[in-house]
Amino acid sequence: MAGPVPRGAAALPVASADGPRVGSHRLSNRVFVAPMAGVTDRPFRKLCKQLGAGHAVSEMAASDPRLWATIKSSRRIDHAGEAAPKTVQIAGGDAAMLADCARFNVDRGAQIIDINMGCPAKKVCNAAAGSALLADEDLVTRIIDAVVASVSVPVTLKFRTGPTRTTRNALRIAAIAERAGVAMLTLHGRTRADGFMGQAEYETIAAVKASVSIPVVANGDIDSPERAARVLTETRADAVMIGRAAQGRPWIFREVEHYLAHGTHRAPPSVGEVRALLASHLEDHYAFYGAFTGLRTARKHIGWYVDGLPRGASFRARMNAIDDCDAQRAAVDRYLSELGDDGDPLPSAPVLLEAA
Repeated sequence: MAGPVPRGAAALPVASADGPRVGSHRLSNRVFVAPMAGVTDRPFRKLCKQLGAGHAVSEMAASDPRLWATIKSSRRIDHAGEAAPKTVQIAGGDAAMLADCARFNVDRGAQIIDINMGCPAKKVCNAAAGSALLADEDLVTRIIDAVVASVSVPVTLKFRTGPTRTTRNALRIAAIAERAGVAMLTLHGRTRADGFMGQAEYETIAAVKASVSIPVVANGDIDSPERAARVLTETRADAVMIGRAAQGRPWIFREVEHYLAHGTHRAPPSVGEVRALLASHLEDHYAFYGAFTGLRTARKHIGWYVDGLPRGASFRARMNAIDDCDAQRAAVDRYLSELGDDGDPLPSAPVLLEAA
């Protein structure tokens, strides 16, 4: 379960509004989906936008040019048919390579470039990338300066509050980014050392927001409409970003947006709507990855959708043994139809904590 909402936060929801401006792009609302490796591929980003996400960022693309032609990298920067603005997150530890990577992606249609200085994964940090960069502010400066200078599109930055709790430097990183011309900051309220443990530091996000004039997005532990509203109130952030709470529950974006606008809860999706959404998601997923990879990578998404639902665990075990896309799709539809009539609300499932 998520920790308590920020102390002193207002009980009333925050009035909804258009999202922040990023360069020439006015984002459609204040509720974004976080970039998550292995999750926020093109089919999932499109679905989240369809269901109310005002902004979506790709999985991180490696800056090493030797990887650009790989199937994995090609998929990560594929935005065909996706609503604008098309945003590519780049990751690495070399300023020149990151600048080249930014140009490469802009030449292929990226409309915003996001720099990853937030990922705490060991394999990323061991390569002196992601949140590991925060320990070297001179390198942070060189990277941001090089990327901003290399492209004509807006550059954004996703980062953490610092390397450790005793070496927090979010205010200095934010100042570096603003001076360099970064158009928007997204701050996950934990240090690199925290990983995804403990509770997000909303007070640090508030301090960063108060220190800069560019938009700031609050990220971390946002798993409900009420929490989104209270984090916006407490931090005065321009938007919130939701990660793991959207896995298997992509309609959370419209739920949050509705609450921000009206102060009431939107009705949960019906069984029939979820059947249609998941069928469409699977079709898009299979088409994107091909039958062999699509079948296997769809299993985690299906598992998230059914997590906590009646007989969900036993269904997931059976579904993981299916080795055919048509049979997988039919099994999912059959399972959901057994939960009730199409007009019945989907049974409640526990909310997962965000981890992006």
